Amino acid sequence: MEWYAYIAVVVIGVLVGIINTLAAGGSLISLPLLMALGLPPNVANGTNRIAIFLQTVVGVVGFHREKVMDFPRGFKVGIPAVMGAVAGAFIAVNMNDRAMKLAIGGIMILMFLVILLRPNRWLRSHETHPPVPYWVQVIIFFLVGVYGGFIQAGVGFFLLTALVLGSGFELVRANALKIFVNLLYTPLALVIFFLHGDVHLWMGLLLAVGSMIGAWIGTKIAVRWGAVFIRYVLLVALLFAAAKLIYDAVRAL
Repeated sequence: MEWYAYIAVVVIGVLVGIINTLAAGGSLISLPLLMALGLPPNVANGTNRIAIFLQTVVGVVGFHREKVMDFPRGFKVGIPAVMGAVAGAFIAVNMNDRAMKLAIGGIMILMFLVILLRPNRWLRSHETHPPVPYWVQVIIFFLVGVYGGFIQAGVGFFLLTALVLGSGFELVRANALKIFVNLLYTPLALVIFFLHGDVHLWMGLLLAVGSMIGAWIGTKIAVRWGAVFIRYVLLVALLFAAAKLIYDAVRAL
């Protein structure tokens, strides 16, 4: 690999860390990069988890220092997600890849419309009276965990939606908890990928260097600029992610 490719991996890692901390969808950038550098898709998927894990460590520490992290509530929604992620990392996906991309892209467009047309649900806290009962939240986070265990790319969108519309958090606190839930299940999924030989250690660590820097920057931006700014970043990220997934699916026709 040429010297400039190493620099590109770190720079992309910084961008991915910022995007994943402020919104989600950074893996839609890092995964194509890893595959372009010669990693098979399954190895790229496993290798990407190293950067995800280390950036979430930095993100959790950063949000905790900014006093917006709610660890008890994080464990309540995170444990079902962990169980789902372990199942997701083991279960083979039988769904057609093109159909999955179209379905996820369509869901993301729906999320975009919900965020755009009902902004108050994303900017105000409803923690004292969550929109859905806890047992429903358990099912939701388990299913989100299954998706995260399988793919990871875009899982942050689903976590944010579950935390805001299901658990009632406003967007800054939901963003912090999204990072914490990722931190809970990513190591387990990473171990499973590693045991199956689907991790390129040094490439993952190189990407992680940039991702950790990006996560640190992202936590500062999130707290300083607030929920309104995060909402705009989330809208842009959703459009990008949905457009890329749909484009890839249509191109495969």
